[in-house]
Amino acid sequence: MTEEAELAVGADAFTQRGADLEVAVVGAGAIGATAAYDLAREGVDVTLYDRGSIASGSSGRAAGVCYDAFADSLDAEIGSDAIERFRSLSGDDTFPFVECPYVWLAREGDERNVEALREQVTRMQQNGTIALEVDGDELAERFRALRTDDVAVAGIAGAAGYTDPARYTACLAAAAEGAGATLRPETPVRVRTDPARVVLDADGSVHEVDAVLVAAGAHTKRVLAEAGIPIALKPYRVQALVATYDLAEPMCYDATAGFYLRPHPDGLLAGNGTEYVEADPNAYDRDASPGFAADLLERVDYRLSGVDIDPERDLERAWAGLCTATPDRDPLVGRLESELYVATGFQGHGFMRAPALAERVADEILGGDGIDPFDPARFDGDEEFDIVEGMTIETANE
Repeated sequence: MTEEAELAVGADAFTQRGADLEVAVVGAGAIGATAAYDLAREGVDVTLYDRGSIASGSSGRAAGVCYDAFADSLDAEIGSDAIERFRSLSGDDTFPFVECPYVWLAREGDERNVEALREQVTRMQQNGTIALEVDGDELAERFRALRTDDVAVAGIAGAAGYTDPARYTACLAAAAEGAGATLRPETPVRVRTDPARVVLDADGSVHEVDAVLVAAGAHTKRVLAEAGIPIALKPYRVQALVATYDLAEPMCYDATAGFYLRPHPDGLLAGNGTEYVEADPNAYDRDASPGFAADLLERVDYRLSGVDIDPERDLERAWAGLCTATPDRDPLVGRLESELYVATGFQGHGFMRAPALAERVADEILGGDGIDPFDPARFDGDEEFDIVEGMTIETANE
């Protein structure tokens, strides 16, 4: 049975591993909605809470770029599993997933990124991840849409694609409800432990549960702080735009210029604009900064071959969202303490890995093994660290 069929069937077709469990999931983004779906289809009594609407936070503002192009074997495995779930869950009645090659490149003269990219591709190949290293001429033969005369080296990953993050999240939330979960949007809650419980802010009522999963994105730090639990997490602001220039393929990350782009139903989507300061998720500016769109579209125009993109004419919309950083750039996923679980800190790679990470944290709640390198208890919560661009190409020593 495919997962697309599972979406329609609901929980009745599955072994009820969690038939005696009651779980509260706080945060109806991609991770929370998927985890609620995975738990509900295992027979868990799940309630999915969000202070806003479904996908009203970072998931609704995500880029929707999906790939398994990671040098680390665990990251690559999770990325690959996520791609497979995107493929199997997508469809005409659910959400689109468009297969599209992913290219990342470094320009001549950018020796750090050239060396790092070559090392990354080599490590990916050693780990069994399908990736190809090419030079500028080879890249030009494959993708006529890209300007390549300044490219020193590029990587190409075929296991990649893009989707609509808001539609994915809404679909998984609806599937969770169909499998028996209760959806509670527009319902702010506070979390307490010993025993695990949620407190409804509206009337102060307390509801005890067997476990709580906090997957509230940039708000996770605040939710846990209200429970007296510090966490090593910093939200930071990023920006993106949609322009009406028609791009068929590929998705591309220019490591030297520090931006990405992908095809979009309205033309193309591009983003960068990482701000290296901690943002307040309750008060950050959701509009793009002045000059952001013109600057980014100038760089996009340079990278695309034979085009003339005019910000005044071609800009459709621009916006800002939030990502979350951790001290070691690995996420915080799993049991934090008592019966409290978290899933956050994705460095901009949260949505693309949501199907696989949510599945794993749901399994851990049901008694399975956690992801040791992502254990959220590995930090005390008061660590000092700098925010780093999530898409930076890492070397083995970083």
